[in-house]
Amino acid sequence: MGSEMCIRDSPHTRQAVLDAVEELGYTPNTLARSLVTARTRSIGLAVSAISNPYFTEILQGVEAAALECGYSLLIADPHDDPAHERKVVQLLHERRVEGMIVAPSPEPGELLAYLKRHEVPAVFLDRLVGSPADDRPLFDQVCAESTEPTAGLVTHLAGLGHRRIGLVAGLPGLSTTTERITGYRHGLAAAGLPYDERILVHGDSEAAGAERATAELLRLGSRPTALVTANNAMTIGALRALRAHGLSVPGDIALCCFDDFAWADLFSPRLTAVSQPSRDIGARAVQMLLDRIADPGRPTRTERLPCTFVHRTSCGCPEERNPS
Repeated sequence: MGSEMCIRDSPHTRQAVLDAVEELGYTPNTLARSLVTARTRSIGLAVSAISNPYFTEILQGVEAAALECGYSLLIADPHDDPAHERKVVQLLHERRVEGMIVAPSPEPGELLAYLKRHEVPAVFLDRLVGSPADDRPLFDQVCAESTEPTAGLVTHLAGLGHRRIGLVAGLPGLSTTTERITGYRHGLAAAGLPYDERILVHGDSEAAGAERATAELLRLGSRPTALVTANNAMTIGALRALRAHGLSVPGDIALCCFDDFAWADLFSPRLTAVSQPSRDIGARAVQMLLDRIADPGRPTRTERLPCTFVHRTSCGCPEERNPS
């Protein structure tokens, strides 16, 4: 019997029972209930780099939406390692979560095989699996737009007169990396600028990798005059490399970044960025998963949420300039 039991007696009886529950401090035994109902009211969340502010905000969106719907959350970090990802998903499944929300690794083959074999309700967030043009993806997916916002950063820098615009891209194999590279190239083409593979480097979606990659760019004979970084962790790495080489932003090199974060406007200069709707992505993933649990046969779908251009000064624009 749980505290949400249906009390069909008189209002007086109902209130007496509720008062007794309150006085005794009774709480329902979720584990015991799950043994009876075969439902645990729990969701598994597997995302790498939980310390990354972007994923932290997604986690907050997932947690808030799950709690609002009466679900608890079990969290694990796959570390972007396909073998570890498979183990993490199995462990969550063994803990009888009703479904999973996963940010897949660059090589999700084992993950996909496990989820399909055990018919685990799942939603992929941030990183898509399969072709972006698929009308019926293998699993439900939700992410932010990546291609056009990245193109917008490039054309903004080109509009300020930059002709050599570099990109510090993410981990190869991720859909976010592929789409942001595509956006970068679209932006160059729209601005009438040539693509030079030498000024596209991979920072592997983390700060240390971006610091190394940016240092490579700075050693070129004709280095970029502007830089786009493809996530917030890599923005930190790029800034470290620029500082180590004695370069100022935007005086020596302009900078725009994909991913806004809480302290981006506290930097000097303040960072011009594409802001993703992180919490909304997390909340939407929960709703899609609950829809899947309620109706396993419904068509799969991919949803993309729009981003926002946040104009500040690291691009080289004066403080008073309005967003373009």
